[in-house]
Amino acid sequence: MVAVTVSSSALVLAGAVFLAAAVEMVEALTIVVAVGHTRGWRSALEGSAAALGVLTVLVAALGPALVRVPLDALRLVVGGVLLIFGLQWLRKAVLRSSGWRALHDEDAIYQAKVRELEGLGASPGRDHAAFVMAFKGVFLEGLEVVIAVLTLGTSAHRLGLAVVAALVAVILVGAVGAGVSRQLSAVPENAMKTVVGILLTSFGTFWTGEGLRIHWPGSDTMLLGFVAIYAVVVWVLATSLRARRRSHEVAA
Repeated sequence: MVAVTVSSSALVLAGAVFLAAAVEMVEALTIVVAVGHTRGWRSALEGSAAALGVLTVLVAALGPALVRVPLDALRLVVGGVLLIFGLQWLRKAVLRSSGWRALHDEDAIYQAKVRELEGLGASPGRDHAAFVMAFKGVFLEGLEVVIAVLTLGTSAHRLGLAVVAALVAVILVGAVGAGVSRQLSAVPENAMKTVVGILLTSFGTFWTGEGLRIHWPGSDTMLLGFVAIYAVVVWVLATSLRARRRSHEVAA
């Protein structure tokens, strides 16, 4: 029974980290590919490498500090943070799936970045604009991956598993990006964001309760219960909002 509980918790953790990392890396890769095709690959790759270097330093500095924080306090803080992030993702996912907000379009993002870069004009030697654009994209999206890995992995005492899941996501997204070179719109990002939002909110609820010393029925298996509950809530909200939008369209 214990073995089943541990494997269930580990599976949910790995899935949450993998999907969160994959979503952020798709967005980062879109920016880097736009920079590379428009301004040249040298500056794009240099900016990406610099961002990864800074993120590595941050992980090395913050990782050990998080491990030393008392577990109850850590889970209470991390649970609150995950609830905030998860509910924001779910709000956007519900609005998009119900039609009240436009779907996230990687092709549109790519074209917007291309227009922005083309408007900057050419620069002799190293392209500083391209370097900064690639650095900013990789750093900001990568920072969200780092936060997910450190918070989820440390709170669950499975930091190694979280790191492996994130690395697998980064490698897979990078391989797909290298293969398609530009077109990333085939990645079902909005569906992934919905799942990530459900998982983050479930972890946030679970760890906030544990930080408050609430004893959940079934221990770690309660995570699966929260996932099911939030999935049903999201479906009900999306269905309700979709019906309301259709009634507005008919009335108009």
